[in-house]
Amino acid sequence: MERENMVKSVSRALDIITLVSMRKGGLGVTDISKQMDINKSSVYRILSTLVQYGYIEQDKETGRYKLGYKFLEVSSKLLESIDLRAEATPYLKELEQETNEVIHLVVYDQGEVVYIEKLEGNETLRMHSKVGKRAPMHCTSVGKAILAHLPSNVVLDILDRKGMPMHTDKTITNKADFMQELIQVKQQGYALDLEENEYGIRCIAVPVFDHLGKVSAAVSISGPTIRMTNERLKKLQTRMLHIGNQISVRLGFKSGIS
Repeated sequence: MERENMVKSVSRALDIITLVSMRKGGLGVTDISKQMDINKSSVYRILSTLVQYGYIEQDKETGRYKLGYKFLEVSSKLLESIDLRAEATPYLKELEQETNEVIHLVVYDQGEVVYIEKLEGNETLRMHSKVGKRAPMHCTSVGKAILAHLPSNVVLDILDRKGMPMHTDKTITNKADFMQELIQVKQQGYALDLEENEYGIRCIAVPVFDHLGKVSAAVSISGPTIRMTNERLKKLQTRMLHIGNQISVRLGFKSGIS
């Protein structure tokens, strides 16, 4: 019986927290009592305990209860503990199973992208990429997906420092053309590499955003030109945008931030 009462109290406390979190101005004891259909004395006891531990605060002027700053402390620890690779891997595997192509997850570091995950797919494809390897940003879909969401001055600085070497005759090497390309990438939400890094390889990538709304990574699908036709790339657009958003949400991203 005591265990049941304890579980019931915990359940009510969580319900109260959820209820209070939905009202920016907070709620009074009477409001909570009516909405949860429990007596005011029970509500007050639970609120007092939550206030004691910092999860709920009472506004001294209105008497209403609202979320406490303890939640910021807890949520910041959660966000710090989130492992990008671990959170993204289930979605990368989905893409691999659906497409049978090579899937990459990269992060931005010092003007380059670094591959932190690579799934090979079931089709044979020779690529230079491997986990831990660095790649240029101006001629890769993942690089462009990230650059499109960085400030222009940062992008220009990267291009000045790293240059825009030609990897194939399709590589964009003109700064003005490249900046125009990034505008389009940002508008459409995805980036393409049409044999700009390696001959015979085409890729589509989407950015991944963190809990602050900043671009933190990119995911791509790579395949040979014979399979990655314009028609297939077009079909993959919606799926890739969805995957990018799913991973971002797992990292704490809310679409209204950026």
